[in-house]
Amino acid sequence: MYMVYWTASENGEATPHARRFASSGMLEAMKFMEELRARQRAGEPIGFVALSSENPDSVGLSGVAETGPDYNWKKRRR
Repeated sequence: MYMVYWTASENGEATPHARRFASSGMLEAMKFMEELRARQRAGEPIGFVALSSENPDSVGLSGVAETGPDYNWKKRRR
C-alpha cells in the first residue's frame, strides 16, 4: 500500500496531512503528488510532499534484523 504525506501551512501553522492508496494504486498516488506539487508551484503553502510504501505481503519483518547462525554471505572479490 502507499501513503502520500504533505504539510500545509495555514495562518503560520504547519498541519500534516496524509492520504492512503491501495497496493495497486501507485499511479494514482504519483498523480496526486504531482497535483500537490503543482499547487505548491502555483504559490499554495504546501511542502514536504513524500511517498512511502509498505508491502503487506512481505516475507520478512520490516527494518534491520540480525542474521541467523546459518547465514554465510561473502562478498566475491576478483
